[in-house]
Amino acid sequence: MAKNPEATDNRRGRPPTRSRRPQPRRAKAAPAVSSADIEDLAPSVPGAAATAAAVPAALRPHLLRWYDAHRRDLPWRRASGGEEERAYAVWVSEVMLQQTRVPVVVGYYERWMARWPTVRSLAAATQEEVNEMWAGLGYYRRARFLLEGAKQIVEKGEFPHTASALREVRGIGDYTAGAIASIAFNEAAPVVDGNVVRVISRLYAIADNPKESSTMKRFWELAGQLVDPLRPGDFNQAMMELGATLCSKTKPGCSGCPVKSHCQALALSLESSSVQVTDYPRVVPKAKPRSDFAAVCVVQIAQGLGEEVTDTKGNDDLLLLIKRPEEGLLAGLWEFPLVLVDEGKTDLLNRRKAMDKYLTKLLSNDVGWKSDVILREDVGEHVHIFSHIRLTMHVELMIINLKDGVDRLCKKEDESTKLKFANESSVDSMGLTSGIRKVYNMVKAFKEKRLSASERSQVSTRKRSRRSKQ
Repeated sequence: MAKNPEATDNRRGRPPTRSRRPQPRRAKAAPAVSSADIEDLAPSVPGAAATAAAVPAALRPHLLRWYDAHRRDLPWRRASGGEEERAYAVWVSEVMLQQTRVPVVVGYYERWMARWPTVRSLAAATQEEVNEMWAGLGYYRRARFLLEGAKQIVEKGEFPHTASALREVRGIGDYTAGAIASIAFNEAAPVVDGNVVRVISRLYAIADNPKESSTMKRFWELAGQLVDPLRPGDFNQAMMELGATLCSKTKPGCSGCPVKSHCQALALSLESSSVQVTDYPRVVPKAKPRSDFAAVCVVQIAQGLGEEVTDTKGNDDLLLLIKRPEEGLLAGLWEFPLVLVDEGKTDLLNRRKAMDKYLTKLLSNDVGWKSDVILREDVGEHVHIFSHIRLTMHVELMIINLKDGVDRLCKKEDESTKLKFANESSVDSMGLTSGIRKVYNMVKAFKEKRLSASERSQVSTRKRSRRSKQ
């Protein structure tokens, strides 16, 4: 980062000096950590004791004046109503903002609040409705926790007002509890997210590994010292706003920073060309995601089925969907038949063997025996990146004509896997994950291309037939 001549001590008109320049302390090597919700990084109980230098009292008014003048106009900041309505808006927005960029969240937030404007309306929703609304935001356990937390709050009869009480709600950790308590209920509770970590790390020139629990505890302690007791909610939002805008990861705007005179990282960078503001916080390499491989089969049933076993409107073809288990990755979400395969067995023959075995076990039907396979072709592959998994999905389309009714396909009720048959218009409106939605779009494009080629072939055949008759 270029040196900033404007970052001077207000009293002396020059950068603050030190008798000895602190050297960034190298923490012992620690295993790389994959990305996780900020709730997972917070200590179980934030410390409150002062363990660092005294908090500069002048920092608070400078930061708050800057926030009042420059804060972004975001829909959750315009939430009206009483404390509980405000708390619900903060809760929804903060959960959505974890691991997701603000521009993406705005649309989701507005649609969510239009459908479920209060915690009581959310508590009456189903998990499938919530999943559909959440589709595309990722980290689906957040949506599940929102619904479970809403049901818990409604059952108790009131929205918790303190950070400690909020932490008792399903899915609400230290960060979200501090945000709700400070913004909605004016409690002087700290918050620490990635933006706040960056700001505090630079203010205090903390070079330790920010993923280690001892370092994170220190960030919470410092945040607790910094929070303004009179305007805690605005102060916490100001810290997050500063980290999200001026105090960015790679290009911090130090010249316009309202607290530059208190920033130790900036002071060190002005004293030595070997130190950069962007050296703080310390960058910890993420763990390399493991590579998984899967066979995905979009099964299209080209025969009208009885209304008693479908939720479709019409006689068009149906697609088979499988509901994932209620625990684990993408819990409770719908997908096309998918089976993991070994890296050395991703060729078409082995993938089809694995898929046929899976379908045979899943359904009371041997695909090759009780159905006519009209078409079965390889569509392509799609790589989907989770925080800790790189999943390569090899996609095929199988169109079958059933010899038995669909009710003969389903296993007994005691099976944990649930099945669903839906037409294309229903699938278009379903809340599929972004990876499964990509697979579905690949198949649709494949079918359209194949149909177009078939039509061209038919036209060519008709032309040749007419010429032969002349």
